[in-house]
Amino acid sequence: MTSPLFGQMQKTLHGTVHDPLGAIVVSASVDLLQNDRIVASTNTSSNGTFYFDVPKAERYSVRVIAVSFETTTTPAIYVGGSGEAELDVTLATHTLTQQVTVTANGTPTPEAQTGAPVNIISSENYRYMTNVQDPLRLVPSLQITQTGQMGGTTGLNIRGGGTDANKVLIDDVPANSIGGRVEFANLASVGIDSIEVLREPNSALYGSDALAGVVSLRSTRGTTPLPLLTYSGDAGNFGTYRNEITAGTVYRQFDFYSAFARIDTRNSLPNSQFHNATYAGNFGWTPNSANDLRFTVRHLAASGGQPNAIAFFGIPDDAQQKEQDSYYNAVWNNQSTPSWHNQIRYGGLRQNGQFNDFGAVGIPDGFGNTDGAPVTITGANGYGVSGQAIFYFAGTPLPSSYLETTNRDFVYAQTDFRFSPRFLALGAFKYENESGLNGYSGSTPNSIQRGNYSYTIQISGNVKNRLFYNLGTGLEDNGLFGFAATPRASLAYYLFRPSLNGFFSGTKLHGNFGKGIKEPSIFQQADSLFATLAALPNGSQLVSQYHVTPVDAENSRTFDAGLDQQLLYGRARIGITYFHNEFTNGVEYVPQEGLLELGVPAANLPAFSGSGAYLNSSAFRAQGLEFESEYRLSSRIFARCGYTYTDAVVQRSFSSDNLFPTYNTASNFSTIQIGAFSPLVGARPFRIAPHTGYFGLNYTHSRLYASLTGSFVSRRDDSDFLTDSNFGNSLLLPNRNLLGSYQRIELGGGYEITPRINVYTNVQNLLSEHYFEAFGFPALPLSFRSGIKLSFGGESWKLN
Repeated sequence: MTSPLFGQMQKTLHGTVHDPLGAIVVSASVDLLQNDRIVASTNTSSNGTFYFDVPKAERYSVRVIAVSFETTTTPAIYVGGSGEAELDVTLATHTLTQQVTVTANGTPTPEAQTGAPVNIISSENYRYMTNVQDPLRLVPSLQITQTGQMGGTTGLNIRGGGTDANKVLIDDVPANSIGGRVEFANLASVGIDSIEVLREPNSALYGSDALAGVVSLRSTRGTTPLPLLTYSGDAGNFGTYRNEITAGTVYRQFDFYSAFARIDTRNSLPNSQFHNATYAGNFGWTPNSANDLRFTVRHLAASGGQPNAIAFFGIPDDAQQKEQDSYYNAVWNNQSTPSWHNQIRYGGLRQNGQFNDFGAVGIPDGFGNTDGAPVTITGANGYGVSGQAIFYFAGTPLPSSYLETTNRDFVYAQTDFRFSPRFLALGAFKYENESGLNGYSGSTPNSIQRGNYSYTIQISGNVKNRLFYNLGTGLEDNGLFGFAATPRASLAYYLFRPSLNGFFSGTKLHGNFGKGIKEPSIFQQADSLFATLAALPNGSQLVSQYHVTPVDAENSRTFDAGLDQQLLYGRARIGITYFHNEFTNGVEYVPQEGLLELGVPAANLPAFSGSGAYLNSSAFRAQGLEFESEYRLSSRIFARCGYTYTDAVVQRSFSSDNLFPTYNTASNFSTIQIGAFSPLVGARPFRIAPHTGYFGLNYTHSRLYASLTGSFVSRRDDSDFLTDSNFGNSLLLPNRNLLGSYQRIELGGGYEITPRINVYTNVQNLLSEHYFEAFGFPALPLSFRSGIKLSFGGESWKLN
C-alpha cells in the first residue's frame, strides 16, 4: 500500500549561530517562531549548529538567546519547495550590532567583520523625518548643504569630497545623473527601510562616481501575514501638509509593499513653495529557499520655486525647478549550493529636470540690466559691504527653460563562492548604457551616449576570526575616457574580542586603501577642450598637434586607519579614525589664456565661443580625524555623538580666479585676493567646513518614543558671486570663513494611544537660529509638524 506521504520531502530549517566575529556559539537557546509564536525549541550543538523539522510550508524566524550577547530574532524566511532552508544567525553585543552590510564588500557581511568605515541607519532612527538628508547629517564626516529651505538644491560632502563625488544607490540602481550629481532635496524617506553610508571610494564594486563614498538606500518590504495598511497625516507652520499611505503583506512565497507620500509647503520666503510626491513599491517572490526574485520601483515628482540668494538681492527670483525621476530594478538571487551564490540584475533610471525662468525681476537700470535692492552684506569673517548687485544682465533671453535628462539601463551579473568558512571569492560584470542631454529649449541641446563596461575581482575572509580582510579591484572601460583600474584593500584586526563580560573589550584596529573615479558630466564633455577644438575647421589637426585627448576621469586616492573600542561591559563604544584623501585630475573651466600654462599656445588658436574650455587640471587634498561614540545608558535610553575635523586645501587650479585674482578695490580690504567664482590655490574648497559634529539622544518606552538630535557646522569659505550695478567688484567679500557656523537642533516624538492610533510631532531648528548653509540662502526658522498615524490590519487584525 502506498503511503500518503510518499514523494513528499520533510521540511527542515537549520543554521549556525556565530558571535559578532564569526566564531561559533555553543549551547545557545534557539526558538523556531511562526508569527511570534514558538513552534519548537532546541540548543546549538558543539559546532554551533541547530536543526528544526518544520511542520508545514510557511514563513519562519529564529530567536537566539546566549550568555554574553543580546537576544537576536531574525527576519522571517519562507520554508517550502525543496523543503530545506538554511538560516545562519550572528549575535550582537549592545553596541556591536548584528546588522549586515552589503555596500562595503558586495556580499552580506556583519558590520563587526569589516574594516571599512560604514554606517547603517535603520528606519527607527528617522521615523518622523521626511527626507533622506536629515539622518545623513548624523553620520561622521558627512556634511549636508542646502541652498535655502525645503526643496532648495541640496548636496552631500563625504570627507571633504565634492557634492558630485558620491555614488548613490536606490536598491542598487545608481541615482546619479551623468557626471555624479544627486539632488538630495527630492529624496523622500518614504519606503526607505535602511540607509548604508560607506565613507570611502569604492569604484572597485560600484564603478564611476564612487569617488569619495557610497550611499545605499534599501526599500521596505512587507512583513505581516495579514495585510497591514497605514495612513499618516500631519500639518505644520508655513502651510506645510504631508500625507502618507502604505500597504504591505506576506503570503507564503510572496511579499508586497507599496507606499505613497506627498508633502507641500510654502516655506518662509516668497516664491519658495515646494511639493514632492513619491511612490515606492517592493514586490518579491521566493519559490524556494534557493531562489528569490524581486522587483522594486520608485517614482518622484517634485516642483518648487527658486527665489535665489534673496539675502543678496532683497528681491525673490521668478524661477522654478521641476523634476520627474523613476528608478526600477529586477533582481534574481540564486543560492545554487550552501557555498555558491549568483545574482543577475537589471536596473534603470529616468531623470527629467527642467529649470524655468519666467522673466527678469529687479529694478531696471536704464541700460537693459535689472538690479537687486540696496543691501548690506556681512560675512562671518567680519568684512561687510553695501550696494546693489546686478540681478539680470542685458541680453539674457527670457523667459527660458533649461532641460536636463539622464537615461540609464544596466545589467549586472555576480557570482561568489565560499571555498571555506574563512575565504570567499567574488567576480562581477556590468554593462551600462547611458544617454542624456541638456540645453535651453529652442536651441540644439548637448547630447551624449556612453556604453560602459565594468569588471570586479575580489577576495575576502578572515584568519582565526580575528583578522578580517577584503582585497579587490575594479576594471572600468568607460565609453568616454576609456580604461581605469580601481584597486581597494580593507583590513580589521581585533586585539580583544567583543563581549559583555568585561569593562574593556572589543578592541578593533582597522585600515583601508582605495582609488575612485568619476566620469565627466554632459556639459563638461560638450564644452571640453577636445570638443571645442574638434569643432573648428582645422580641429583634427589641432587636436593631433597639441596632443589633446577627450576629457578624462576625475580620480581619488584615499587611506584611513583607526581604532574602535568597546567599554562598560559592552554598553559603550568609541572610535577614532584618521583619513587622507587626494582628489586629482579634477575637471574645471580654464580660460583660453590659461591654456599656455598647460602646454597649449592660446595665441595660435582662434577665439573660443565661450572664452575657455573644460580640462582635467585641478587637484585638492582633504585629511582629518573622525571621532564617534555611542552609549546605551539603559534599556530605554541610547545616546551617540560624533565630531570630524577636515583639513581641505586646493593644491592646483587654472581657473580664471587663480590666473587673474580679484580684488575689491572699493573696500578697506583691497589687498586681499578673492576667488570670485572658485577657490584659490592654498585655500579651502568652498563650503567645506573644517569642524562638524552631531549628537543624538533617543528614548524608547513601550508606547512612547522621543528623540533629540543636533548637527553642528563651523565657519566655511565661500563667495557671494556678485557683480555690482557698475559691473565692478565692490560687493565681493574675502572667501576665508565667509560663511557662519550654525547649530541645527531637532526634536521628535510619538505616543501610541492604542495599537492602531499613534500621534507624533517633529520640530526642526528648535532654537530658530538664523543661518545660511550656502551664503545668501536663508534656512528655515523653527518649523514643526504634528499629526496622527492610523494602522489597520497586520498582526493585531483578526478576521471574523
